[in-house]
This record gives sequence, structure tokens and C-alpha cells, in this order.
Amino acid sequence: MTSTEEKSFIGKFMVLRGAVRELWLIFGTKILTITAYALVGTSTLGLWLSSDLHLSDQSAGLVIASWSSALTIFTVMVGSLVDAIGIRKSLLAGFGLCVFARFTMSFFSAQWIALPLGLLPLALGEALQTPVMVAAVRRFSTTKQRSIAFSIYYSMMNVGFAIAGWTFDRVRAGLGEYGHYRVPYVGIQISTYQTIILLGLLFTIPNLLITYFGMRAGVEATDEGVKITPEEPKYPGVPFLRAFILSCRDALKDWGRIFTSLWAEPVFYRFLAFFGLVVFVKLILYHMYYTFPKFGIRELGEGAPIGHIFGLLNAVIVVILAPVVGALTQKLTAYKAVVIGTTITAVSVFFMAVPPAWFQGLADGWVGELIGHRWLGVPGPVHPLYVAIVLCVVLYSIGESFYSPRLYEYPAAIAPKGKEGSYMALSMLPYFVAKFFVGAISGFLLARFCPAEGPRNSQMIWLIVGCMALISPVGLVLARRYIQVHETGRD
Repeated sequence: MTSTEEKSFIGKFMVLRGAVRELWLIFGTKILTITAYALVGTSTLGLWLSSDLHLSDQSAGLVIASWSSALTIFTVMVGSLVDAIGIRKSLLAGFGLCVFARFTMSFFSAQWIALPLGLLPLALGEALQTPVMVAAVRRFSTTKQRSIAFSIYYSMMNVGFAIAGWTFDRVRAGLGEYGHYRVPYVGIQISTYQTIILLGLLFTIPNLLITYFGMRAGVEATDEGVKITPEEPKYPGVPFLRAFILSCRDALKDWGRIFTSLWAEPVFYRFLAFFGLVVFVKLILYHMYYTFPKFGIRELGEGAPIGHIFGLLNAVIVVILAPVVGALTQKLTAYKAVVIGTTITAVSVFFMAVPPAWFQGLADGWVGELIGHRWLGVPGPVHPLYVAIVLCVVLYSIGESFYSPRLYEYPAAIAPKGKEGSYMALSMLPYFVAKFFVGAISGFLLARFCPAEGPRNSQMIWLIVGCMALISPVGLVLARRYIQVHETGRD
């Protein structure tokens, strides 16, 4: 590497040296936000519903489907709301709702309390965080800073998942799969999964304080310098709660108007077809959230370090590999990168769809020693399923590094000028279908093929998931001439 090239590479990061403090606060709060989300809304959720609220696999799956769907709908619709009340107030509302929701879920096990006062406000609170933070990164970075700012933002997201995966396993190892923890000074005893949710609450409180005391209202980083514009309330003199409700009403009207107008654009149908096909490979991720934890515990035993295997390993690989893959594939269109990535990701699941005995030789050798004993600290002989899962996650993470970051790029690259935000928000709609479908079917797949008691045929779950995931790359290749759209800046 020449000195000029090295200077250019370093310069890509040094452009953030003069960034406004709000950008760094967003990076920090993103880590805490994703850590709290992953602790509560992914691996723990299904286990908490079954263990603490005493729901069956099928009922827990339907609750997860409803919650995930509500979260996606809220996420799609908050764009206009953010414009109405501002980034700082939106984040404060989101963090506040999550604090209340996680407190309820930590200390109440009655279904009539935990579900409406826990899961529902949690969905709205989460929706007021992620899309708002994306808007904040754009608002708090200049044109030169924007690219690297989003790269770091994506990395911080995966750092949060890694912390959550490690924490999830540490708590379960310390308290036991169905143990209890006595809260100091309060004397209340809560379950293992409620303890994990309580940790999610403790990760959320600092965000509330950081945003309230550290983030200035009306700050914007422009190429000409930092501008601070006093925020003018849309409904002056109206109490915050009523203004919030009125802004929600306006957001719904705006969203309906924009969504209706998009159907008149031919490119929009091709855009929806693209994301509709990508959904099938995204099913894997949601199954890893909602199906994999129970599958892992039932097949590998209570206390199995499933958080390390997926949450931690996947996050570490993506944090390291995604920037490298992004640099090496800059000349590829987002469409082609997505085809490559979804192919690798779909194939990865078949490691868990074959009999674990196929990996017995690896489990008994140095691979099993490295994975089971040195990394995971598993006592005794290493179950070959550990090897299969790790190989699956490694290949899955490689595929994710190819296609997932480019899914952020594709809507912006093909959207008509002035409608980039609408396309980005509506790219979430197909995921609504995916989350609802996986949430609903996961409980039935577990009950049929991997029950808590009785004979199992767990590999059939992943064979079904893998076959469905293959629809994405196959469909994208076969339908390419009909749905691929020219990407701005590409030949």
C-alpha cells in the first residue's frame, strides 16, 4: 500500500474528527438500544412467554407474531411523527416507553398485565428508536461524514447484539435455566428470564439520561457548519401527550397519502417484488430469534450457550467482515450483491437440516475441542450439533455481510428523487409478513418436530426453513429481467 492510499484510507475515518457531539451520542445509545432490544425482544421473548406466562409453544408463537407485526407497523409509520415532534423528543418518548414496558415485564407475570402494559408499549417504544436513530445519523453528519457514519452505526448495532448474546448466556449459567434472582433492597424474587429483561431495562435508563442531558434540540450538521434551529411545536400550547396523539393522527394521514400515491409508479411494483423475494431469506433471522432458543435448549440441554453461538458469533463476524465485503464489492450493483449474499445465507441453514451424526468426527477432533471446550466451555463429550450450528452461523454471517448492508442502499438507489424516505420506510412492509409468519409458525414447528417432551425430528424444522429461504436467490435470478431497477450511479 502506498502512502497516498494509506492516507486516503485513514482519511475516511478522520472525517468524523469534527463531528457534532450528538452523532457520537447516537453511536453510544445505539449500542445500549440494541443490547436491550436483543435481551428482551429476541431470544428471551419466547422463553419468557412459555416459562413465566405459562403459554404453550403455539400460543407464545402467536403472541410473538402479533407483537412483531405491531412493531413493524409502528416503525413504518413513525417517519411523519418524527418530523412533527423532532428527533430528541421522539427518542425520549421511545426510551421512556421502553423503560415502562420492561419494568412491567420484569416484575409482573399475570398475562392481563404483562401483555397489554408490557409488550404493546415496548413495540411502540422500539419503533420510536431505530428509524429515529437512522434519521439522526443523517441529521448529525455532513456529506463527507455520512458514509462512514452509517458504517459505524451498523457496526455499533452488531456490538450491541454481541453484548446481548454474552449476557444472555451468563445470566442463564449463573441462575440456571429456570432459576430465580432476589432483587436487592426490594426483596422481590424474579425468574431467570425476568432478570434478563430487567437487565434490558438497566441498559435503557442511561439512554434516557444521555438524550435528556446531552442531546441538543434542533441541531443539524451541514456542509456549511453546525446549525441550531429552535424547534417550534406543531401544536403550540397543547400538552405534550395530546400533541403526541395528534401528531400520530397526522402521521397516519400522511403515510396513507404517500402510500397511495406510490402505486401510480411502475418502479414501485418492481421494488415490492424485490423485497417480497428477499423476505424468504429473512425468515432465517426471525427463526433464529424465536425458534432457535427453544430448539437449542431442548436438544443441547438446559444452560446451553446458545447466545454465544448465534448472538455473539454472528455479531463479531459481521462487524469485522461487513466493511471488508463492502469495500471489495463496491463495483457490484446492490442487486447482484443481494443475490450472492442470499444464496450463501440460504445454503447455511442446511448444516442444521442434516443428521448431527454427520459431524461426529469433527466433534470428536480438534474442531470439537476448539468450539466446545475452549470457546463454549461445554463439559464432557461435545455434541455434534454444536459443530453443525457453528458452521451454519459462520456461513450465515458471511452471506449477511454481503446482502444486509446493501438492503439499506437499494431503496435509496432506485427511488424517484424526493421519495427516498418513503421507499426506505415501505421496504419494511414485506418484513411485516415475515415476522408474523415466523412468529405464528415457530410454535407449531416446535410442538410438531421439537417438543419439550417426547420424540423429536428437529432437523425437519431447518429443512423447511432452508427450502423456503432458497426461494429468495432463485426468485431474484429468475425474475431479474422483470424486477431489477437501474441504480443511481451505476452503469
